[in-house]
Amino acid sequence: MRFKFLSLYLNTGLLIFMVVSLIFGSRALASSTDILVNVVPPNPAPYENVNITLNSYVNNLDTVMISWSVDGKTVASGTGKKSFSTTAPAAGGEMGVVATIYLPDGTIETKIPIKPSVMILLWQANDSYVPPFYKGKALPTPDSEVKVVAMPEIRTGSGLADSKNMTYYWKKDYTNNVDGSGYGKNSFTYVNDYLEDSNNISVTAWTVDQKYSSQASIDIGTTEPKILFYKNSGSMGTILEKTLMDGHRIEGSEIVEAVPYFISPKEIQNPALIWSWFINDSRVSLTSFKKNLMPLKVQSGVSGTSQLRLEIRNQDKIFQTTSKEISVEF
Repeated sequence: MRFKFLSLYLNTGLLIFMVVSLIFGSRALASSTDILVNVVPPNPAPYENVNITLNSYVNNLDTVMISWSVDGKTVASGTGKKSFSTTAPAAGGEMGVVATIYLPDGTIETKIPIKPSVMILLWQANDSYVPPFYKGKALPTPDSEVKVVAMPEIRTGSGLADSKNMTYYWKKDYTNNVDGSGYGKNSFTYVNDYLEDSNNISVTAWTVDQKYSSQASIDIGTTEPKILFYKNSGSMGTILEKTLMDGHRIEGSEIVEAVPYFISPKEIQNPALIWSWFINDSRVSLTSFKKNLMPLKVQSGVSGTSQLRLEIRNQDKIFQTTSKEISVEF
């Protein structure tokens, strides 16, 4: 009987131990790692709206109480309240969002820090021609080279992060560009697609410790090259204040200067550019080095109207072609 009692006592103790282990073991399942957090956008700009969503493959979040607090103050709660929206703080600030999930197995606190960052993207068309003193920007044309520079402003615990000591991940038209990405690569150069009207360029910059990041994207469109005609005066040079239009009257001798905009390459005297002048569909051969100058002279006693046309073609890039035609009176 003593041995049976001892056996019963041991079995009872083992049963109690198993029950206790089961209870505490099930509570151990309640872990913050079971909660998936999705923040959109992941790197918000100052004062940008931020949406936070919780998901879990282990627990049913639709049936439990969830409360949300911002900087220690509860601002929202409810059963199955898996989503929360807020506004990012100012640049350099930080907001502490905490989601408290009341599961049957225990309570989980998920901390979501919101740290806004600023990213500026600047771009330039590397091989687009514009005349001197042109106040506008050289625009990219089909099949031209464009450079984009990222200027992130990320504040860390020690101050402003050095943009040169960051890792950049570039995308062109939503596709990762491995060769253009890497440590210190804060600029990205690409040739635009002649089949597309624009290209989307995006970048995400991370600090070396992967704690802070910033991202931005930009759509860069393309334009067609064009030609404008101006009067060239020997004493005053190119008169850029007024373009020559249809019906321009020529008296005596005059030099018409053609100024291309956004043509590639940037050096308009480059041999790759073929300049073809026509008067009434007849090709005119120029002996001057400056192919953009057309000298015209009216013969005495002759009057009428002629068509003056110029075609510029880049023999290395078939999509770099443009033309201009005006009527001239004499």
